[in-house]
Amino acid sequence: MKIKRETEILDEYYTGEELSELETHVLAGRVDNKITDNKRWLKKGIIKHLKALKSYLFDKNVSWFRKSIVVAALIYFISPIDTMPDFTPFFGFLDDIGVIAWTVKFLGDEIKGYYITGD
Repeated sequence: MKIKRETEILDEYYTGEELSELETHVLAGRVDNKITDNKRWLKKGIIKHLKALKSYLFDKNVSWFRKSIVVAALIYFISPIDTMPDFTPFFGFLDDIGVIAWTVKFLGDEIKGYYITGD
């Protein structure tokens, strides 16, 4: 069985067009699964960022280009094959956290309204 690289996974999702509703829900479900499966490694702060990115992804007013940046970051996050493998305790999530942090920083003020207060 051939293991897909991130670029191959991204090519499946990023066709230069906006994601379909089904593709958006599948990606969001995979992010939720990774959060659930790895909660002890993820601090509450990163979970807030992931939830905000997920809400941003579902917003129909956001351009597909901006969503594609979020999609790329979330695919990297859910992919078990990355710079530091996720099975490496603690260090396996540093690159994932870095990609999410960069994405949030890149989106800047645009993402602020997607954070759930009281969470």
